[in-house]
Amino acid sequence: MYEPYPVPKLANEHKKFRYSSLWTFAKQDLRLLAFFIVVGGLIGFGLGYFWIGIGIAFALFFAMQLRSLYLVNDWISNRPYDVPPNLNGIWGALLFNVYRAQRQERIVQSEMVSLIDRTQSSLMALSEAIIMTDDLQQIDWWNPAAEHLFGIQALDRGRNILTIIRQPDFVEYFKNVDQAPDGIKIKLASDDNTYAQIKLTHFGNESCLLVAHDITRMRNLEQMRSDFVDNISHELRTPLTVLSGYIETFKDQEDISPRWKRAFDQMQSQTKRMNALVNDLLLLSRLENDKQIAKNQIIEMPSLMNHLFDDAQAYNTDYGHTLNLDIDSHCELIGSDMELASAFSNLITNAIKYTPKGGTITIGWHDDGEHGYFSVEDTGIGIDPKHLPRLTERFYRVDSARSRATGGTGLGLAIVKHVLMQHGGHLEIESKENQGSTFIAVFPKERLYRLSEA
Repeated sequence: MYEPYPVPKLANEHKKFRYSSLWTFAKQDLRLLAFFIVVGGLIGFGLGYFWIGIGIAFALFFAMQLRSLYLVNDWISNRPYDVPPNLNGIWGALLFNVYRAQRQERIVQSEMVSLIDRTQSSLMALSEAIIMTDDLQQIDWWNPAAEHLFGIQALDRGRNILTIIRQPDFVEYFKNVDQAPDGIKIKLASDDNTYAQIKLTHFGNESCLLVAHDITRMRNLEQMRSDFVDNISHELRTPLTVLSGYIETFKDQEDISPRWKRAFDQMQSQTKRMNALVNDLLLLSRLENDKQIAKNQIIEMPSLMNHLFDDAQAYNTDYGHTLNLDIDSHCELIGSDMELASAFSNLITNAIKYTPKGGTITIGWHDDGEHGYFSVEDTGIGIDPKHLPRLTERFYRVDSARSRATGGTGLGLAIVKHVLMQHGGHLEIESKENQGSTFIAVFPKERLYRLSEA
């Protein structure tokens, strides 16, 4: 079990020592003073100078205290790390406690230095690049991986980190860390073929810890996968179109036997399903590769919502659901009308497909001044909460048999996620088994447009 070593341990060790009570040692001084007074008084009384004897006794005691004070000052000023002089009384107690406190501080410092050394050794051994900056954003420390990834040299100590990593994406991220809690991916200026994932964490006042790792191989593999899917999807379109045409021709012949007609119906159904899969793959590939395309159309939401509602009613013919349209926002949406219509349509058709016949589907558009919300609420079969985090993954299926029965490709929610990401939005899912689901596309204020602003 992990223990937060070493700070609690050092504190506990420090508490084990009991510091000497000054009263115990003060009694020694009082006994010595009483001895001097008695002796001085007796001698003075015998010689007929009682008060003079008492005065001499006090003077001797005071001289001894001055000597002790001199020895204490000499030890503290010139040799504080040596064994303190052997003194009695209050001065002895003070020396003893100061020396013991010093010894404990040295133990604590030694263990802290050891801890720092082990921590630095661990950071030096990491494959991830580590950079620490001070309150002025100047580079204070880095490990060898940072030297390799960012080209940092000894002369760079004290330089502003933004003069080392100058990419505009990183500069924007550095100034607004909270807007990207998972960090960012950037192409390094030193090498156009190298990519890094960077995560910043602030600590102290304005100090910062940067952790980065090379994701070039991962990105190349992702690019290879994307290229493969794109190419294979394009290659499949032609043979699927040919197959679909021939199947349609054979199926429409009047003299075809019922047995063959049933076979051609099944082939046509599977061909349509493959076509839908290819089209979804191509759309997803385009969404991933066209991130820089401007999405600044002003979309009239009442018109789009009514269009989606009409399409939903046509699709709903075989299901018999009750469809409701709820619009209580006067905001339009800024983005790509084709992409957003495709994403919204995916959410609506999913709700219709996965709701038992005779259910209720409510399609809504709302805003609260800060965000816009497109929602689809159903009374369907619901989803176990354990599946919710993975629903937007490609080909992830809660129930494979049910998905095959409904003809789903497993890419619908992945397409929705990518469309929303490119519009600065995100998808929220609320669902309980056998109680229905609600899918909400949330858009930031920057994507909302009011006619009054024109």
